[in-house]
Amino acid sequence: MSEIPESASGVVWQSSPPGSIYDYIRVASFSIGPDGLVDQWSRRAVDLFGVPAQEAMGKDPVEAFMPADLRERGRRRVAEVLDGKEWTGLVPFRIPGQKRPEGIAEMYVMPSETSDGERAALCIVVDVRALRRIETDLAASQAIFGQSPFGFLLFGTDLTVQRANQRFATVFGGSADDHRGRTVHDYLSRPEADRMTAALRRVLETGESVNDLQIVGAAPGSRDRRHWAINLYRVHSGTGRPIGVAGLGIDVTRRHNAAREARNARRNLALLNEAGARIGNSLDLEATARELLAVAVPGFCDLASVDLYQGLLTGDEAPPGRWGSSHDVGYGAGSAELRRVAFASAVSDAPTRGPLGEPGAEGGCCGTEPVEVGSVHRYPFNSPCAGALRTGRLRTMPGEEGGLVQSTLVVPMVAHDTVVGLVQFSRTKGSEPFGERDRALAVELAARAAVCIDNARLYRREHERALILQRSLLPPGDPEAAGLDIACRYLPGTAATEVGGDWFDVIELPGHRTALVIGDVMGRGLRAAVAMGELRTAVRTLAQLDLEPAEVLSHLDEIARGLGAPAGAQQSGRAHKARGPELSEVYLATCVYAVYDPVTRRCTFANAGHLPPVLVEPGERALLLDVPPGMPLGVGGEPFEEVEVELPEGSLLALYTDGLVESRDQTLDDGLRAFRSALTDPACPLEDVCDHVLTTLDTSHGEDDIALLMARIQGLPTEAVGDWRLTREPRSVGRARELARAQLTAWDLEPLVDTVELLVSELVTNALRYGEGEIRLRLLRDRTLVCEVWDAGLVQPRRRRARDTDEGGRGLQLVGLLSAAWGSRRTPRGKTVWFELPLPDGDGVAEPTVEQLLSMF
Repeated sequence: MSEIPESASGVVWQSSPPGSIYDYIRVASFSIGPDGLVDQWSRRAVDLFGVPAQEAMGKDPVEAFMPADLRERGRRRVAEVLDGKEWTGLVPFRIPGQKRPEGIAEMYVMPSETSDGERAALCIVVDVRALRRIETDLAASQAIFGQSPFGFLLFGTDLTVQRANQRFATVFGGSADDHRGRTVHDYLSRPEADRMTAALRRVLETGESVNDLQIVGAAPGSRDRRHWAINLYRVHSGTGRPIGVAGLGIDVTRRHNAAREARNARRNLALLNEAGARIGNSLDLEATARELLAVAVPGFCDLASVDLYQGLLTGDEAPPGRWGSSHDVGYGAGSAELRRVAFASAVSDAPTRGPLGEPGAEGGCCGTEPVEVGSVHRYPFNSPCAGALRTGRLRTMPGEEGGLVQSTLVVPMVAHDTVVGLVQFSRTKGSEPFGERDRALAVELAARAAVCIDNARLYRREHERALILQRSLLPPGDPEAAGLDIACRYLPGTAATEVGGDWFDVIELPGHRTALVIGDVMGRGLRAAVAMGELRTAVRTLAQLDLEPAEVLSHLDEIARGLGAPAGAQQSGRAHKARGPELSEVYLATCVYAVYDPVTRRCTFANAGHLPPVLVEPGERALLLDVPPGMPLGVGGEPFEEVEVELPEGSLLALYTDGLVESRDQTLDDGLRAFRSALTDPACPLEDVCDHVLTTLDTSHGEDDIALLMARIQGLPTEAVGDWRLTREPRSVGRARELARAQLTAWDLEPLVDTVELLVSELVTNALRYGEGEIRLRLLRDRTLVCEVWDAGLVQPRRRRARDTDEGGRGLQLVGLLSAAWGSRRTPRGKTVWFELPLPDGDGVAEPTVEQLLSMF
C-alpha cells in the first residue's frame, strides 16, 4: 500500500499500483497449526511451490517439501518454532513428485497463537532466485546508469529529470541529485530545448524510440559549441505501464568535427573535379572567369568576383603582373589597371555589383567606389588587393562591422610565375568560416583558372597571328579569269576554334588559261597556317612553270614531305627516310588542282585526297565529278592521275573544303547531298548562288574553316580566237605578219599592229631557226591580247645578252621590252612561246626608252 498525504478528512489510503516491488520479489505465506500441519496456504505459495491449496492443506511441510536427508533437521526446527522460537534461514524445496530440489527459499518463521492459545507458526517465504535477479538487475542498472561514460537522464512523465548520472553532472555541473526536477530548457537554447521536448513527448506518447537526435549547445561557463547525439526510449513498469523516458547523450563533437572535415575534403575534391571539367572549356578569357565563379558559388563561397589585367584583355604580349620582379603590379598610384569581368552571388539581398574589396560595398577596403562588372579600375597601393597582386600570395580580409560579409579571401591568379588577375571569395555571416583547407582550395581554384586564362591568352595570340597569316594568303576580293565568272567565300571557325589550313587560289596561266586550286592542311593552329602558306606559295611557283596538274601535285607531295623534316635530311633529299615522331612533324594536306582552257572549255583535274569537285550543267542536277582521289600530300609513293572534262557553256563548277559538308551533327554523305541540292539554279548570279549555299547548309557549327570556290563557265567566243598553221619555210614569217595585221584590224586593235608584227616576226623566225615541225600561230583576245607561236621542238628559248659585235641574238630581249609578259611552256607535242600585251583602252605598256633600246647593242 502507498500512503497519500493527509487531507482535511484524515488519512486516505489507496491500493498500490501494479508493478510494485512486491510483484518482483514474489513473497508467499502459509501457516502451521499446533499439530505441525499446514492449515493456511496463500495463492502466492501456490505460484511459488506449484502446489494447489487443497493438496497442501493438512500436510506436514517437512515431509511434503523438504528432501529426505534434511527432514530430521526440519522437524527439529518446526518443533523449536512451535515452542516459541523465531527462525530465519535458507530452505531448499522441491515440488512434490520430483526427487531433486527445484530451488532455495528464504523463509521467515514466526511463532503465533491460535484463538485457543495453542502454539502455531506463520511462515513468510521469498524465492531466493527472484531476490538474486533483483540484486543483479539493480547492480546492472547502477553500473549502466551510474558508471556509464555517457550522460544518462531519466525523465518522468512530466518531462522533468528524475535521475541523472555522474557523467551528466560532470559536464553540466553540480552533483547528480542537483539535477532532479529540472527540464531540458535549463540546459539548452530555446530552439534546441523545444526540439528535445517535442522528441520526449513523442517518445512518451507513442513508445517509438528516437535514435541519434542531434543537439547543439554549450556547457555552462563555456562558449564552445558542443554536439550531442541523443537516444531516447520509453521506460515501463513490470506491468508495462509507462513511467518515464530514458535519455542517453553522447558527446559527438569530435566525430562531428571529423565528419565536417571529411565532408569539406569531399566537397573540395568534388569542387576540384568540377573545376577540371568546367573551367577552361571556352578558350575565352571572360568566359573562363565566369566558369570559375560558376564552380565556386555557392559550392565554396557565397559571393565572388574576378578582376583581370586590362592589358591582358587588350592583347598585350605579357601582363604586367610578374610577381617577384621589379616591374610587378605595385606602383605609387596603386595597381595596374584591371577590369571586373565576372561576379556571382548566392545571397538574395547581396549587392548586384562588385561586392568585394571596396568600401561602399560589402566587405572590403581595396578601392574607393563599388566596381561594376565590365568597368576598369585600380586598387590603392596599400590595399590588401594590391598587396596580394604584388606578392602573389593570398590575403584574408575580415568583413565590416554590421555588414553582410563575414570574411573574404583575396587570391591572386598566378600562372607560370605571372599574375594575370585577382579573384575574391567571400562568405556571409552565418556561413562556416574559411579554414586552412578552404584557403588551400581557393589558391588551387585560382591557379587552375589562371592557367586556363593564360593558355587562352597564348592561344588568342597564336590564333590572331595565324589568322593574319591565313588572311594574307587568301586571294584579295573576287579573282578574275578569262572565260570564267568566279565567286568565293571563306568562313573561319569560331573564336574557340583554332585556325585551320584551308586555302584556295585562282592563278592566271599563259594563254588565258586559269588554275583553280583548293586545299586543306590537316591539323590546326599556327603550324597548319604556316604549312598552308608554304604549300600555297609552292603551288603558285609550280603553276608558273606551266606543269601538268598531276606533275604539280607530285612536286607538292615532295614539298609536303619535306616540311616537317630536319634541315639536314631535307637538304640531302632524305626527308622521307628521316621521318619519325622524335625527328620531324608530319604535314598532310588534301588538294584539288585544275587547269581550265577557255578556248576549248576543257578542264584538267588532279586530286590529292580531297573531296571531288561538283559540276552543275544547265538544266541538269549537280553531280560529283569522278576524279580519282589519290593520296593526300605528304604521304608519298603513289602517282596522281589526271582527268580531262569538257565543261559546257554556262555550267557551274564548285570546289570546297570539308567544313562545308561535314560537322559533328552531319555526316559527310548527308552534307554532300545537301550541297548538291542547294545548287539547284546555276543560272542565278554567282554571288547569289554562294549566299544560298551558305544559308542552306549548316555553316554555323564553327568546328572548322569553310572555303568555297565557284566558277561559271563562259569560254572565249570563236571570234576572239585567231588560229593558223604555217609551213616550215622562210616566207611564213611574212605570212604570220599579214595574218596578225588582218586579225588586229578586225578586232579594232590597230594601235597594236606594229608591235605585234615585230614580235610575231621574232617568234616565228626563232621557231624556223631553232624549232622543229609545223608552226602554229594563235592570237587570243580577252582582257589582254596573247600571241602564241607553237612548234614541235623541245628546246626552250633562252634569253641572252648579245655582244656588241653580234649581228643577232636580240630578239627575245626585244620581246621582253615591248610586251607586258612573255615566256614559254612545254606542250604534249613540243613547246609554245608567247607574249602578252594590254589592250589599248588599258593602262598600256610604257614605250621603251632610247637607253633600253640601245642596251640591246
